Amino acid sequence: MSNQLDKKYGLLTAVCTVVGTVIGSGVFFKAEKILTETGGNLPVGILAWIIGGLIMVCCAYAFSILATRHEKVSGVVDFAEALVGKKYAYFMGWFLALLYYPTLTSVLAWVSARYLCVFINGFLPAEAQLSIVGPQCMTVAGVLLISIFALNSLAPKLAGKFQVSATFIKLIPLFLMAIVGTIKGLTNGLLVENFTTVVNEDISTSSGLFKAVVATAFAYEGWICATSINAELKDAKKNLPKALVMGTLIIVAVYITYYIGLAGGIENSVIMQGGEAGARIAFSAVFSRFAGTLLFLFVVISCLGTLNGLTLGCSRAFHAIAARELGPKPEILKQVDSATNMPANSSMAGLLVSGFWLLFFYGSQLDTPWFGPFSFDSSELPIITTYAMYLPIFISMMFKEKGLGVVKGKIAPVLAIIGSIFMVIAAVFAHGIYPYQAAKANGTFSLPVLFYLITYIVIMVIGAFFMKAKKSKK
Repeated sequence: MSNQLDKKYGLLTAVCTVVGTVIGSGVFFKAEKILTETGGNLPVGILAWIIGGLIMVCCAYAFSILATRHEKVSGVVDFAEALVGKKYAYFMGWFLALLYYPTLTSVLAWVSARYLCVFINGFLPAEAQLSIVGPQCMTVAGVLLISIFALNSLAPKLAGKFQVSATFIKLIPLFLMAIVGTIKGLTNGLLVENFTTVVNEDISTSSGLFKAVVATAFAYEGWICATSINAELKDAKKNLPKALVMGTLIIVAVYITYYIGLAGGIENSVIMQGGEAGARIAFSAVFSRFAGTLLFLFVVISCLGTLNGLTLGCSRAFHAIAARELGPKPEILKQVDSATNMPANSSMAGLLVSGFWLLFFYGSQLDTPWFGPFSFDSSELPIITTYAMYLPIFISMMFKEKGLGVVKGKIAPVLAIIGSIFMVIAAVFAHGIYPYQAAKANGTFSLPVLFYLITYIVIMVIGAFFMKAKKSKK
């Protein structure tokens, strides 16, 4: 066992980590929710995609500037340490390891399982259909989660190749839908109809936009995972900034063109009701049933590619803390396997935490949630603290990073700060008060933001205990 990670990834892998981790389930998974939140108002939905995309690009650009100056173990944690301090970097790393990476990874395992079940159901008779919300889907999600972690832990180079392959594969259905769907929609008039027809006019445009932007945030999340391979990236100070900027710009362009193509293939009202099956209906409507089924298989691979990218970050999260001699058992979690050059112990810890959040997400979706008022949406609410924790880094960047010039040193962090504040406010607004699932029938309301923040504080207090325990040994 050693404690050093080799430089084994190139620019292409880094770009594909950005693109492949972000583009996956979100563009399919959240299309329904964005239309629902906006009342089926397509122009407002596209505006939400644009706003969410611009925020992502601004934050990624600011981090890309920092990447040219700081390189240690794990990008965003390195930036936090250099600009805010070692203690803040520890809490940033702790948040990423216990909340950010595992919640997103668990949700992607669940969503990947649902899309896989939908795909399999296309070949099964009605009486043999797999449930996309029950224990069968949960079992598939668990198998996928363990399998992807095993791939990243035992064969990291193969995982990198899978990330590149999955990225190119997932772009096929998106590009085809963007091009063919748009042409078909212009030909048959459906695209114009969807642009000019609002399904539910009772929904406020402003409130719908806020909620829709939060929904796009899940679809845009994951780009930060690329910074987790900072220590393993060849010529990181040159390639990581390129990957962040190029990757995020590609993502925004692909999402918006796909969303427009989708509107050319199927009515907004159908997408709003279809859920995961809505994507399959859309592909079958634009293409033939066989071609639609084949392309939907690419969608499944797309989800698995995103899961792989998130796992790439999740498996290294505890190592980023332990490498600084902080957190629980750093002497164990910082070890790197000599055969695979992977932090195997850190990966195992990431799998266990992700498994917990998978159970949490599943239990929160039940008619009688396992966790009562704590059954918050773990796919979106961590956004509040994610962007809030970026703020000290961006603020410090304005004052501590010298010689960057006005654009890179002032304008870039200011735009990132504005975008981060907007995302925090939008997430609170969207999830502030709403009936959690078990209480929808009788109108009992919960405060999901409050209960999420309680969970966040408890996790951070536990993290502080481990930091204090480490200090007491000195």
